Amino acid sequence: MSSKDTPRDNIPGAPGVEPPPVDEPTRPRDPLPPKADQRGPATGSPTGQPTGADPATAAQAGAYLTTAQGARLYDTDHSLKAGPRGPVLLQDHHLREKITHFDHERIPERVVHARGAAAHGVFESYGTAARISRAAFLAEGARTPVFVRFSTVLGSRGSADTVRDTRGFATKFYTSEGVFDLVGNNIPVFFIQDAIKFPDVIHAGKPHPDREIPQAQSAHDTFWDFVTLHTEATFHTLWNMSDRGIPRSFRMMEGFGVHTFRLVDAEGGTTLVKFHWKPKLGVHSLVWEEAQIAAGVDPDFHRRDLADAIEAGAHPQWELGVQTFPDTEDQMFEGIDLLDPTKIVPEEIAPVQPVGLMTLDANPSNYFAETEQVAFHVGNLVPGVDVTNDALMQGRLFSYVDTQITRLGGPNFPQLPINRTHAPVNDMLRDGMHQTAVHRGVAPYRPNSLDGGCPFTAGADTGAYIEAPVEVPASRKVRDAAASFDDHFSQARLFWRSMTPPEREHIAAAYTFELGKCYENAVKERGLRVLANIDGELCRTVAAGLGLPVPEPTVPLADPEPSPALSQLGGRWPTDGRVIGIVVADAGQDVADVRQAVLAADMVPLVVAPTGGPGVQRTFATARSIEFDALLLAAAPGPAADAAPARDAKADPEAAAVTDIDPRVLLLVTEAYRHGKPLGAFGEGSDVLAAVGLAAGGAGVVARDTGAEALGQVAGLLAEHRVWDRFPPLLGGSPA
Repeated sequence: MSSKDTPRDNIPGAPGVEPPPVDEPTRPRDPLPPKADQRGPATGSPTGQPTGADPATAAQAGAYLTTAQGARLYDTDHSLKAGPRGPVLLQDHHLREKITHFDHERIPERVVHARGAAAHGVFESYGTAARISRAAFLAEGARTPVFVRFSTVLGSRGSADTVRDTRGFATKFYTSEGVFDLVGNNIPVFFIQDAIKFPDVIHAGKPHPDREIPQAQSAHDTFWDFVTLHTEATFHTLWNMSDRGIPRSFRMMEGFGVHTFRLVDAEGGTTLVKFHWKPKLGVHSLVWEEAQIAAGVDPDFHRRDLADAIEAGAHPQWELGVQTFPDTEDQMFEGIDLLDPTKIVPEEIAPVQPVGLMTLDANPSNYFAETEQVAFHVGNLVPGVDVTNDALMQGRLFSYVDTQITRLGGPNFPQLPINRTHAPVNDMLRDGMHQTAVHRGVAPYRPNSLDGGCPFTAGADTGAYIEAPVEVPASRKVRDAAASFDDHFSQARLFWRSMTPPEREHIAAAYTFELGKCYENAVKERGLRVLANIDGELCRTVAAGLGLPVPEPTVPLADPEPSPALSQLGGRWPTDGRVIGIVVADAGQDVADVRQAVLAADMVPLVVAPTGGPGVQRTFATARSIEFDALLLAAAPGPAADAAPARDAKADPEAAAVTDIDPRVLLLVTEAYRHGKPLGAFGEGSDVLAAVGLAAGGAGVVARDTGAEALGQVAGLLAEHRVWDRFPPLLGGSPA
């Protein structure tokens, strides 16, 4: 059957010109032609003269991967290293060409992490890390200004906050010894083990290059094509399909340094560490429907939440902690390779030790000047903090400066106000675009006598940054990785086995949705092959949703002990800054006592009324359940004047026909109930519960005589974030 006879021509959306195979193609062939609906620009000269050239002459050519100069390549998965575990070599021309070109793909927004929000704050050290690092900002009582930027990875600057994606968690410490940047994510592992693959994973995750869709999401063919062929991405992908991929708030999001770092103490001793940010409010997430609604009605959901919390005085806090490991020659711990950024060390075998507290207490005054122009770099280090031979980290050490030069217009981006160090600078760097320093002297070189020999080099006793004198393995230069990097599934299985039943349900639903959005069955089948190597029940559930057969695992399934620290459920957390919606009958209804009780509990009250007025923050037309952590129903308001579909599509006429309560209030309550949020009613508010068929005393449904009593019970329920009993699981799992 010819391609013209296949359903591909009848159903739009096929990512390529022909169906892909399930297995990775290995037989060389020339590039595929464009699809029938595609056409490139007309061929002409720079001065507008037609050339008559075939447009194909501007397209890729040849069956083999090459450099930009046409030299064929035998490997694009591994950087050139001094041995499989050695550092990456500067002579790796392919790595530098590939990363350099990738760094300069977007002008002017960031290639990745374009969508961001930020805040100022302070980090106060407990002094507990002073024994393993001589860094001044880790000394007891040291207070260090910080600027933190949270972000999504895949979307453009204009994309929505609540998409399923990895989040950036980058912290700039303005220390007395220079700037230290801890450039992390909200997921402790990454998609790849070597930076040379970074352009590949981002190209796969970004919108398809022919249509520039879909925006800010991974539910499409190119992403799943890559991660199902390149299975070292499996563990990170599983984290992303869990609730971690859609955080409730930046304030309730963990951060991780991802890599293993090396800390150096005052005597030169070294310790390997992994950095963790632990939110004081606990780790919580949106449910999928909330995320979808928010993307439409409030695409700025996360940045608004952060700014509003800081403005309200509910300053978010995180403890910085470290997992510590002996700096052994093999750099392994309990059989886990510490140089593999796709692996974690479970907290049960290496506890996270708190070393300081970060508080964000001020919003930026100008988004562009601060949040957009802030420039992070993994290589911004201070004495006492050093890098390791992690091949992903080694590539980032090159890439970050390179990309900032393009994005910020030249090499002087450290002079922008938000990037300026709080330590004296005498760098001998001169001129360049956007030079704002006014350098003096005539001898920007060393050694010199014309400037009195200044600047002088420092020593260890005068605060110099000195790299740890680590032995480099004597070996051949190779494009390879250690054999321990080959295990792509055991830690993904550890994560799955550590999830509670509600979390497992959400993961299965996420995989079903994401793979279901792919066009090609081959990509879906390959995705199921990966899931079969994680868990049979997960694979069967997703296969049923996709209507595809269940494959057998291709590797023996590991039997790890679950790690309770990986689950978001099971604890109780402070309710500071949570948002309580108070539904009233009219703008004049007196709920001052309830508002004051909410404020006294360090939460934020928003009064929801039929119309605006003094003391009203939301109306039935503008309110949606996603922005409230819980609802207090103070009345059963009748239909307002605008409670009609012609004015507000949320005003369901069928609901209005069977009850005398405004249908938008009923929608607000039913959505909140469906999303597991506590509901409290007092006075006539109990009539709303009855109208939607909810009985007081049910899971997370409270009816009391006074607002203060209802709030007390609602706040107790909020400590667990949601009423998880409303989600009876179909899958098994460890208890919530």
